[in-house]
Amino acid sequence: MLLLIIIGLASGIISGMGIGGGAILIPALVIFVKPEQHIAQSVNLLFFIPTAIVALIIHIKNKRIDFKVAAPIILFGFIGAFLGSKLAVALSGVSLKKLFGVFLLAMGIYEMFRKNGGRKVKLNK
Repeated sequence: MLLLIIIGLASGIISGMGIGGGAILIPALVIFVKPEQHIAQSVNLLFFIPTAIVALIIHIKNKRIDFKVAAPIILFGFIGAFLGSKLAVALSGVSLKKLFGVFLLAMGIYEMFRKNGGRKVKLNK
């Protein structure tokens, strides 16, 4: 139980920062708790709802959200979520685990070599 609390706390902190707690939650669950990949990813989706609501309230209160940028992303995110969930259900657990691993590896490589070094990028309005 203590392990689940630590995993939840670490993932929640990362989620609140807007980084994506699933990058910690899913591997931590798979490595330490050992559920099937589909279960770990489903737990991540359920975990995301309350943590996103709390973080969203705080970020809105601090005026850190540009709704003009967010609106089209949200709209097409719904479509992508529908398609992605259909794909995830159709894949085997092994395939899903490998796909998630490739995604994490690609994101890690991208972060290591991106050009702007973490500087704020201004979006065209």
